[in-house]
Amino acid sequence: MEQSRLKQQALAVLKRFYGYDHFYPLQWQVISHVMQGRDAVVLMPTGGGKSLCYQIPALLSPGCAIVVSPLLALMNDQVDALRANGVPAAAVNSQQTDTQNRSIIENVFAGNIKLLYISPEKLLSELDMWSHEMKISLIAIDEAHCISQWGHDFRPEYTRLSVLKEHFPSVPVMALTATADRLTRDDIARQLGIADARLFLSSFDRPNISLQVRKNISGRAKLKEIANFIARRPGQSGIIYCLSRKNTETMAQRLQALGIHAMAYHAGMSNNERNAVQRAFINDEVPVICATIAFGMGIDKSNVRWVVHSNMPKSMECYYQEIGRAGRDGMPAEALMFYSLGDMVTLSKFARESGQSQTNIDKLRRMQQYAEATVCRRRILLSYFNESYETDCHNCDVCHNPPERIDGTKLSQMAMSAIARTHEQVGTMMVIDILRGSHKAELLMAGYDRLPTYGVGRHITFGEWNAYLLQMLQLGLIDVMYDEANHLHITPYGKDVLFGRATVMFSKYVKQLPAGSQSKKPAVRPVFAGQHTDEVDTALFEKLRNLRLAIARASHIPPYTVFSDKVLAVMAREKPTTQAEFGTLYGVGEAKTARYWRAFTSVIKQQINQNRPR
Repeated sequence: MEQSRLKQQALAVLKRFYGYDHFYPLQWQVISHVMQGRDAVVLMPTGGGKSLCYQIPALLSPGCAIVVSPLLALMNDQVDALRANGVPAAAVNSQQTDTQNRSIIENVFAGNIKLLYISPEKLLSELDMWSHEMKISLIAIDEAHCISQWGHDFRPEYTRLSVLKEHFPSVPVMALTATADRLTRDDIARQLGIADARLFLSSFDRPNISLQVRKNISGRAKLKEIANFIARRPGQSGIIYCLSRKNTETMAQRLQALGIHAMAYHAGMSNNERNAVQRAFINDEVPVICATIAFGMGIDKSNVRWVVHSNMPKSMECYYQEIGRAGRDGMPAEALMFYSLGDMVTLSKFARESGQSQTNIDKLRRMQQYAEATVCRRRILLSYFNESYETDCHNCDVCHNPPERIDGTKLSQMAMSAIARTHEQVGTMMVIDILRGSHKAELLMAGYDRLPTYGVGRHITFGEWNAYLLQMLQLGLIDVMYDEANHLHITPYGKDVLFGRATVMFSKYVKQLPAGSQSKKPAVRPVFAGQHTDEVDTALFEKLRNLRLAIARASHIPPYTVFSDKVLAVMAREKPTTQAEFGTLYGVGEAKTARYWRAFTSVIKQQINQNRPR
């Protein structure tokens, strides 16, 4: 098919079913490539429009597209969203009866289904029973990083998917993921048997997500910060990632005690328990989920407004994937991470005990460098994925508050003197206690109060010393000996500083303000059709959200499946009052126009009348 004609047809399908007038960057190139029967590896950020790369070709081609997806909840969400747009889609899974699954497959053979979602296990068990009479337009492997042991969420069942190219050699295969470094990308193509596939690499930038790291805050202070952060964002959905199953339950219980509606989610819960929590979150019944990394991949919820990491993640891939669950609709979102030396101790232990210890330790160090950044965080994050970013983002805490530099030589010498005089047999907390002249029994019993360095740093607060010791670790002056009860050792470089042969610069310690209140500059505002969100009628927006929730509950579907927050914001700005006006809005296709225009324009008309001067 001629390319210009094909593009016209693709744009017509895009407008009819999805309500969009144009493609995101790279989408059309991927669609055109696959429509020519070629294989592809597609890397696009969460919310960047990966699914349209296979959904549009599926709608333009005869037959059915097979979409391999790792999680049942993700499949069901995507099928619900497609059906809401008027697209014939279905899923085959273990929660349906054999009769239901068989009926769906018969509909595929009959040409009544355009997209079939299926898990890798189910697909592999069905493959031999599928005859070549089944017309398959393309095969899409979603969350393709799961196939690689270098990926952050490896799943063994994915490694058997190379048989797809053997069974259907003429069918184009598309592997899609939001996070994969160069090593993982190459492994994906090799394992799927599509070594010659073209790589489509989109920008990893998510400019609508503000980035913030809070250091050296723990225990009750951290809980208070998180609770205050949530309280300042009423009605918003968010995820709090915790390091362990126990931590998720403790966090949820403590937030509940403070009047915040939160629930825990982790792999130790039963399937029924996890599914119930996930449904409650998706349906906007519970605004806050405290979870391990087991939660998230199956979430297609577009109106998650923030993600909090209670502890530092183990890698940049994990961090990027997890913060990407916020702001999928393009509206402003926030990523807040708490980081402490204790996180490094715990995560280093996990890394050493893993099957790929050196690789995981290296990834952890890159994550630590990000957490300790004194330059634009977005530039560090994007450079990790081999993408250059030539200017500061002005939407992270470092850009909002560039650090002041100080000479850290004398401070380092004080700390390393204390470490040396204890024969490198103490950890971080004891070093700080010695420097500050503490009277703790453990210190006095060890005789550390008789050291020349005892109390020499009493004029410096605990928080400052903790921050400076962390910088010393970051800069390579000291090491944590994880196999020696986490004692601190001085490195050769540290000895050069200690004995005056070298100097060192620190970022000056500044007592951190509560999360979300220290920025000097406003966060980046999203743009809709060239206009800013300050033109949105916020009262009308809230009424439209309430209407969306009522419709979703009556229809037993997630609210964001009705319309995203972004589409509601467009409605609240444009204020359509007729079916024709409603049908031309961004993100409103034919099926949703027919189904919803009366209800939404009725609310808009009421608001217009209410605002008229009397």
